[in-house]
Amino acid sequence: MEPPAPTCWVTTYRGVPDFLPLVLEHGPAHVARLQEFTARGLVLMAGPLTEPFDGSAMAVFTTREAAEEFVVGDPFVTSGAVAEWTLRGWAEGLSRSS
Repeated sequence: MEPPAPTCWVTTYRGVPDFLPLVLEHGPAHVARLQEFTARGLVLMAGPLTEPFDGSAMAVFTTREAAEEFVVGDPFVTSGAVAEWTLRGWAEGLSRSS
């Protein structure tokens, strides 16, 4: 059986152990980049994962290219606040608009 075609692309971040000072320093530039991508219609949602609040986060993009473009220029990635990131296709099965 073939997997379903992705409708969105999800990035996840794992923060470095001492992520908070880097996040505080680079947060405004990171948010500005998210706002730019949102205005372009490329990011649908993004935010930190909680419980535990350990520097992990996720974002949902409209295309793989948009997700890759975001990550390579994200101040959290370029500053070293992110230890590791992933990118996976997601086949949305249910949404509020369905």
